[in-house]
Amino acid sequence: MSATGRSQARIPPRNARGGHRMSAPASAAAPTRGPRALGAAWARLAARERRLVLLAAAVLGLALLWLLAVAPALRTLRQAEAQRATLAAQTEQLQRLRAEAQALQALPRLGHDEALRALESSVRQRLGDSAQLSVVGERATLVLRQTSAEALAQWLADARANARANTVEARLTRADDNAPGAPVRWNGTLTLALP
Repeated sequence: MSATGRSQARIPPRNARGGHRMSAPASAAAPTRGPRALGAAWARLAARERRLVLLAAAVLGLALLWLLAVAPALRTLRQAEAQRATLAAQTEQLQRLRAEAQALQALPRLGHDEALRALESSVRQRLGDSAQLSVVGERATLVLRQTSAEALAQWLADARANARANTVEARLTRADDNAPGAPVRWNGTLTLALP
């Protein structure tokens, strides 16, 4: 403060046009300093340090090449054989199913009575006393009690091939009294549609 009580602020000098001179912001000079500063820092390094920096850059570049290009390609190659085997197995299964469907379509059509006789015969032969068949109209219901899974699978194949019966509904539960390692047994009902 001066003796008169007023504060004196520093006023920047005026330029030729009468306005005040402004200094350039520091960020305007920064982009030109970056590459030059790197070049100057590189020039100050000793030959040994330059080799080390180049070696570090080469290692970093190789690591990036490995992570972005080589590793994903190797992973794909490792998985390709397993995927090919899975697809081949699925193709074989689809071809078997297609052949089975074509064979079933080629069989002569059965009447209701013939289909029922074939179904009853297959129940007696494959399932024995573990299953009971009841027929109402064009629907057959099979009640299973402790029926072996293997026998049931064979019976289903027979029912489809010989009686032309299609499974409409299945309500099966695994029998609880199976010991570890014992054959799987089923309880429940199957509903089939007869031709």
